[in-house]
Amino acid sequence: IAVEGCCHGKLDAIYDRIQQLERQNRYQVDLVLICGDFQAMRTQADLSTMACPPKYLEMGDFSKYYTGEKVAPIPTLIIGGNHEASNHLWELYHGGFLAPNMYYLGAAGVVQFNGIRIAGLSGIYKDRDYEIGHYEKLPYDRSSMRSIYHVRQYDVQRTLQLSPVDICLSHDWPQSIERHGDYDDLMRRMPRFRHDAEAGKLGSPPLLEILKKVRPSRWFSGHMHVKFEATVKHEGETKFLALDQCLPNRDYLEIMDFPTRPNNDPPKFTFDTEWLGVVRATHQYFSRTKQQQSLPQDNVLKSLIEENIRWVKENVGESKDITEVQAFTATSPGPDPAFRGNDYPQPISYTNPQTVAFCEMLGIPNKIN
Repeated sequence: IAVEGCCHGKLDAIYDRIQQLERQNRYQVDLVLICGDFQAMRTQADLSTMACPPKYLEMGDFSKYYTGEKVAPIPTLIIGGNHEASNHLWELYHGGFLAPNMYYLGAAGVVQFNGIRIAGLSGIYKDRDYEIGHYEKLPYDRSSMRSIYHVRQYDVQRTLQLSPVDICLSHDWPQSIERHGDYDDLMRRMPRFRHDAEAGKLGSPPLLEILKKVRPSRWFSGHMHVKFEATVKHEGETKFLALDQCLPNRDYLEIMDFPTRPNNDPPKFTFDTEWLGVVRATHQYFSRTKQQQSLPQDNVLKSLIEENIRWVKENVGESKDITEVQAFTATSPGPDPAFRGNDYPQPISYTNPQTVAFCEMLGIPNKIN
């Protein structure tokens, strides 16, 4: 497994580096994990939905993979960060292929790859937007362009219903994770972290809650543009690794072996039965306004989820190949070579057939469009 920190649209450099390491070390990478700031811009209009200073607005490499000019050489699993083509990611709120061989986990999600359970939560934490619903709609204003990538309690509460997973991906770091590694070395390398760390405000409180409850074996993050390792002890332990952004001479990539059950089938993405049960059980509480209803008490919710897991097993089946339901479909034109200037118009809203298919599979209404 190759783990990459912040992508910032530099897919060619990431895949080239992985292939170089494969040749040097005579191994084969089966899966790439990208921890946010992926920047899935299909067309210049998508740039208008990314919140960042104008000097950083650039198309990057993704559109070549979207149009088919290039194909990801390795299956790639992606979460969102705080610098994204938010309109494109919203089309696939429940998860889906951004391009062939590139699967986005959605705002929150779990999939399996060759039996490895991988959970992810997109975006970053901001307390002022944490308890509201997913109200944002195109065209975005200055406020909604930022709030759309802020993590919501609704998605955290759903993730907290999971039994332990193998890997968890986040863009933010879990709160106080810096205390579980070489704190002094991190502060020496990143002195600007010290104020927040000493105030207990470095990282995301909801991610700490998820770490304690879901207890993944490994946790990978980006966002802070520094490599950092930590180990959290609980019933077992979680090994944490944060990585830098993709730039020369930076620690943005780590390749590791991960144990799987023996399986002669080619590795592939499959749906996670428990997560599908969680999605189906909680969908009635999914809000498209600022008012967000809380999920039921744990005992009620647990029973509801168990009932929906049974429904999934009977009506969807277990370990279902994702490509049987969600096939990549281009919804937007590729980049316009005649486009000049940087006053990008906001795009229109597209209905993604993968989201339609996902909702039909679970028998839930499509609230995304």
